Amino acid sequence: MLPPPREPGHYRIALVCLGNICRSPMAHVVLEARLVEAGLDDVVEVSSSGTGGWHTGDTMDERAAATLSAAGYDGSRHRARHFDAGWHDAVDLVLVMDQANLRDVGGAGDRVAMFRDFDPDEPGGAVPDPYYGGPADYEEVLRMVERTCTGLVAALAQELVEK
Repeated sequence: MLPPPREPGHYRIALVCLGNICRSPMAHVVLEARLVEAGLDDVVEVSSSGTGGWHTGDTMDERAAATLSAAGYDGSRHRARHFDAGWHDAVDLVLVMDQANLRDVGGAGDRVAMFRDFDPDEPGGAVPDPYYGGPADYEEVLRMVERTCTGLVAALAQELVEK
């Protein structure tokens, strides 16, 4: 399910949403935490970005940060970045949050997929954008992100450790 690493012993993942202030940074923070728990943080590098560049340099949306904080995560280091098409050749896997993001990065391919393809409960769906919603929407996104990150880390462990 995972494409092979471009560099043996190292794996690079880029998480992509629209503005890089809600969904992809939440996934970035949770994925890094799960990688630490699994002992894979030294071999897997995570980045996140948005297909739109208007938030570049901004901190995470305060509601996303508050949701993460309430669940014990720290999103304070995040600064929004704009997706660069050159990353297709630099990362092992680009994971997008919805179909619009998928189109914006050039469509699905060997190294481009939906983030929730790794969701053990509902694989392949979109992560809904909570930006215009309330706290419950951010909490729903966090639940999706947590279980998807757990599935992704299991796949990474199998690819990087068990082979």
